[in-house]
Amino acid sequence: MEHFVVSARKYRPQTFKDVVGQQAITNTLLNAIEHHHLAQALLFTGPRGVGKTTCARILAKMINSDGTEKEDEDFAFNIFELDAASNNSVDDIRNLTDQVRIPPQVGKYKVYIIDEVHMLSQAAFNAFLKTLEEPPKHCIFILATTEKHKIIPTILSRCQIFDFKRITVKDAKNYLKYIAEEQGIEAEDDALHIIAQKADGAMRDALSIFDRVVSFSGKNLTRQAVTENLNVLDYETYFISTDYILENKIPELLIQFNDTLSKGFDGHHYVAGLASHFRDLMVCKNEKTVELLEVGEDTQIKYMEQCRKTSYEFLMKGIALANDCDLKFKSSKNQRLLVELTLMQLASITFDGEKKNSKHYIIPASYFKNKGITPVPVALPKKEKIEPTIVAEFTEQKSELKKPQASSEYAQKIIPKIGLKPDPQRTSGLSLKSIRAKKEHLIKQMEVVIDPNDLPKEEFTAEAFQLAWSNYIKTLQDKGEKIMISILEMNTPRLNGTEIHVEFPNESLKIELERAQFPLMEYLRKAVRNFELTLHVHVNEEVAKKYAFTPMEKYQKLKEKNPNIELLKKTFGLDL
Repeated sequence: MEHFVVSARKYRPQTFKDVVGQQAITNTLLNAIEHHHLAQALLFTGPRGVGKTTCARILAKMINSDGTEKEDEDFAFNIFELDAASNNSVDDIRNLTDQVRIPPQVGKYKVYIIDEVHMLSQAAFNAFLKTLEEPPKHCIFILATTEKHKIIPTILSRCQIFDFKRITVKDAKNYLKYIAEEQGIEAEDDALHIIAQKADGAMRDALSIFDRVVSFSGKNLTRQAVTENLNVLDYETYFISTDYILENKIPELLIQFNDTLSKGFDGHHYVAGLASHFRDLMVCKNEKTVELLEVGEDTQIKYMEQCRKTSYEFLMKGIALANDCDLKFKSSKNQRLLVELTLMQLASITFDGEKKNSKHYIIPASYFKNKGITPVPVALPKKEKIEPTIVAEFTEQKSELKKPQASSEYAQKIIPKIGLKPDPQRTSGLSLKSIRAKKEHLIKQMEVVIDPNDLPKEEFTAEAFQLAWSNYIKTLQDKGEKIMISILEMNTPRLNGTEIHVEFPNESLKIELERAQFPLMEYLRKAVRNFELTLHVHVNEEVAKKYAFTPMEKYQKLKEKNPNIELLKKTFGLDL
């Protein structure tokens, strides 16, 4: 059995040209070597698996090369690697500083590579300061760390810092494609893309995942094999989910989510992936942002096709709902229900049901007036002539019909005494035919926009208005609305043209009246036959003083309600 070498070691870069995704740093180091501007203390910082230690070894080899050495010369005697995670004491640093004084036997420089330097203790850092500030001419220190913030500032100020970035998905995929060709493996573009995404910017992780998937699938690397082995949700899952959401197919969507859970996937992972899918669809909406879509060519075509079915509004609401579910997932006691509720809300975004259909909404005339729009009057259908059957009592009051009435009280007395002739075609109010006819009639009414100029605007007196105000309070008494009665009786309304002004001692009373103003104004406008009436409620703390009665004022109030109190006072000689 042959000895297997993992790809991360087998394909470790031997020159700066082989390093993936760090062109800015490698070019800087090459120019520094060429122009003899290389600092003696370097700090390589960045995420794991991006090439920090590899670049340190390449740099150590290059500065000792003069062109006369053999190709396989690695200058092992000149390169010293120290793992600070396990050698982090003061004694370890002292041993290192003692060795620094000895010049190299082969080559020009002794290079000390200290990996995970942030693990050194405070005392070890302090022991290393002087040597790092003034090292011998033949020594170069290369410090590598993933957590730069844990290094003390006095060390950072003595180093030339190089920040390594994460490997992009595109660079990682291209390098994996090169390795697959070297090993004679047929790999789908989408399969390599999923591996690169799973690596999350670490080239070493990408190579480790690549080895694992190759062991699973052999020489033919497919997208299905990668998703199955890595236990990741395929793009196809989210494409199908989005189609169900756009078509408002809630049952099918919930069944698909259940199948996803049965495969061992977490609901949190599913929702987070769905939010990312909506983000990718939004990215496809604009040609300038398509390059932000990090997927394979075949998958990119699918994204472009599906993004045409969606709108910006849908995607924004979808991202907001999925992100909200993502935030609430960990704190939720019923996590599955939370995800299912989110999916149902997503599938209802584009649902155009009866409640969302605004075609038959009644738009009040005041809306057009506020917007400065003149509504187009619609001719109402001519009323059919109805032959009333008049009872005997009507003839006695016939002469009164010619008299103009300021209120509708008279009409309310007369109208009930008018009976219609029986119609043989009339049906019961509970029949299906009558219900259908009533619905059609309501729809026709909804389509009519009434011109505000056609509404009554008759002149009225202050007495007629006060009478209407009192009559409305009586209707509230019949309904038993005692709170509203007390509010309306608290202050006498003041009339200024068609404006009604009412004052209250506090804000809460004002709010209560404003909430109940619509039935009040409807009653008053009909009573005085003027639809230009408006209500203005004010808060005046001075009004409150009216209710701080003196004993004499209280007595006068009681006497107005019951005059016998005066007789009682005189009879028994009572005092206030």
